[in-house]
Order: sequence, then C-alpha cells, then structure tokens
Amino acid sequence: MRILGVDPGLTRCGVGVIEASADRTVKLVTVQVIQTSTSLELPDRLLALRSELAAVIEEYAPERIAVERVFAQHNLRTVMGTAQASGIAFVEAASRGIPVDLHTPSEVKAAVTGSGRANKVQVASMVSRLLSLPDEKYLPDATDALALAICNAWRGSSATSQAQALTPAQRRWREAERQAKKRQ
Repeated sequence: MRILGVDPGLTRCGVGVIEASADRTVKLVTVQVIQTSTSLELPDRLLALRSELAAVIEEYAPERIAVERVFAQHNLRTVMGTAQASGIAFVEAASRGIPVDLHTPSEVKAAVTGSGRANKVQVASMVSRLLSLPDEKYLPDATDALALAICNAWRGSSATSQAQALTPAQRRWREAERQAKKRQ
C-alpha cells in the first residue's frame, strides 16, 4: 500500500511517500519539504502549498494519506498555520476520494521508536534505519512526514477498523459514493 505522510506547516510542510507491504516492511518512494515564503500573502502561500501537494499526490498516487493531528500550542499563529496546511491536505485527499487518517505526535513516536516521548533525533534515526535512507541530512519536517506514513502503515486508524466493521453492502455503497464523487 502506498501511503503519503503529511507533517503540516505553512512555512515548511513535510511530505513523504512510502510503500508498505503486508509483512510490515516499508520502502521510501519520495520525500520533500514544501516551503512557502513568509513574504507572500496568506492566500498565495496556501495556493502554493496546495499546488505542490497536488503535484505529489498526482505523481505518486497514494492510497491513504496520514496527517499529524493538530494540537493546541501556546503560539496561536503556529497552530493556525498548521491547521490551514492540514486543511489543504484534507481537501486534496477528499477531491480524489483518498482516505485520510490523523495521528497524534505521541502515537507516531511510539509506533516508530517504541516510546511516545522520543525526541526528533530519535524519530529521525529510526525512520532512517527503517527506510534505509542515505546518510544525507533531512529536515525534521521530512522525517516526521515519513514517520507519519510508517505509523499509518503499522497502526492504521480507527477509520480503518470502522470500515472493516461495515457489512459488505455498506462497503459497496460507500465505494459507489466515492466513485460518484470522482466523476463530478
């Protein structure tokens, strides 16, 4: 399964795509950090982010998108930018019928390192090992996006378990609704 992880941010938005196998092995497909200039007006920054994210989705065709859950921070400007970037990811996914799963930072850290209190260096180190990344330095936004995708591959989501609880008829109905939305 191909999964896109999005570490949302308005100035720097990490995006990483992995391929996850049934045996829990993961392989890097691509990773990058989308950056927008603080000198641009907010609508232009959001448009630039949307354009870049749409290009990644179109090129790599993920089957799921994992986004870091926005949590309250002391800096309102930071949380607003994070929420706005998350919204862009949600819209791009919804317009293509791609399921979106949210994961908390501690859930991601626990999935990747075994500890929900791991620091960014520990997360980056484990992501590097799991994906056999080259020795080059990656921005934390990039490794966080990859960690989100790995977490999603290994833990799934509550939405996944809810979908499995549906009857076959309900699953077919939902799929028909997704297909109808794609044709609009």
